[in-house]
Amino acid sequence: MAQKAIREADGKRMIARLLKDYTNRKYTIDDTFVTVGPDTDLKTLPATYKWLTKEKLVVKPDQLIKRRGKSKLLLLNADWNDAEKWIKERMSKPVTVGTVTGILDHFIVEPFIPHNETDEYYLAILSERDGDQILFHHQGGINVGDIDAKAARMKIPIGTYPTAGDIEKQLLANVPKERRSLIVGFIEGMFKFYADLNYTYLEINPFVVSNNRIFPLDLAAKLDDTAEFVSGKKWGGITFPSPFGRILSKEEAYIAELDSKTGASLKLTIINPEGRVWTMVAGGGASVIYADTITDLGFMSEMANYGEYSGDPNEEFTYLYARTILDLMTRKKNPKGKFLLIGGGIANFTDVANTFKGIVRALKEYKEKLRENNVKIYVRRGGPNYKEGLRVMRELGEQLGVPIEVYGPETHMTKIVSMALKGGK
Repeated sequence: MAQKAIREADGKRMIARLLKDYTNRKYTIDDTFVTVGPDTDLKTLPATYKWLTKEKLVVKPDQLIKRRGKSKLLLLNADWNDAEKWIKERMSKPVTVGTVTGILDHFIVEPFIPHNETDEYYLAILSERDGDQILFHHQGGINVGDIDAKAARMKIPIGTYPTAGDIEKQLLANVPKERRSLIVGFIEGMFKFYADLNYTYLEINPFVVSNNRIFPLDLAAKLDDTAEFVSGKKWGGITFPSPFGRILSKEEAYIAELDSKTGASLKLTIINPEGRVWTMVAGGGASVIYADTITDLGFMSEMANYGEYSGDPNEEFTYLYARTILDLMTRKKNPKGKFLLIGGGIANFTDVANTFKGIVRALKEYKEKLRENNVKIYVRRGGPNYKEGLRVMRELGEQLGVPIEVYGPETHMTKIVSMALKGGK
């Protein structure tokens, strides 16, 4: 499962468009959420969204920033003139949130909903290995505090849905009785929405109860982007933004584009383009373990990239992924040489030999640059058809004139890290 965060406006528009379909049209959320980007003409917005000049407004950055209120990145109860001025003063300007500095370039504008603190509630749904979990607290909002310690929890086994009775019994003990039915139906519908649309995380803090209606005021969400071929039409034309403060390099953006075109998973983060230790790891869990091992051995400053290929990508996608890494790796020489770790655990269903075909193509293409950069390659892999894949890799070393050491499942997964780095000090 590959989780990607989405903008608050996209999540809210999705709820406004689709929640009624999961609640027999009993719950409706008005689609009054406007995205303002760097190219938005603020002067023309009121002509398209006439409510902007008729209602009090809320404005905030929509860039995956947490605790915007505490960072003074929130405008409340404003008219359109004040909202326009507030956005102009901040658009394309740097701001520091915690230890991260980034450029503000996307905002969400929505109606201000008058309410009391007692009207605010917390709801989150998150996916876990063996099912989903619903978290609820009867006191939501900016000062919710340690929600892990406070929230009532409800575990939902895979393939099942919570009943209204169970939701009320397990989650709503501290909610006034006159509001329970309304909130139960909302949670029941939101879980169906969450499950059907392949969300992996959804937090609404707070949602507000006012005039017997529910209003989501603040939202954070992640989707399983490998499910785009299943749910993409319902998601609509959303894009997955980079984390606040981080701008994708050309190569990272290219891999992200490839990732969006396959049901497999292709990820790349460039940490230090001049680093000596490069990885091409199969599996998200394995990529974390390899990164930890490199760090534990004292080579964190030399770790060049982080990423993974998994989900049985075909030869062409694997080739394009490998070629991108090799291109980055061989741009600048290091007199001490470089290491390429092609690793992974024991695959369950990925055809090792088939994915290695794409890597082999890329290695052949870059053989001269690999020699020039004094690259040493270490391979460790297991799984379906791994013997054939490892055989091809061994023969490749002889053909390329590049040192390649090849190991199978008899060798510990991260042993190649110490083999490479301890010999390379």
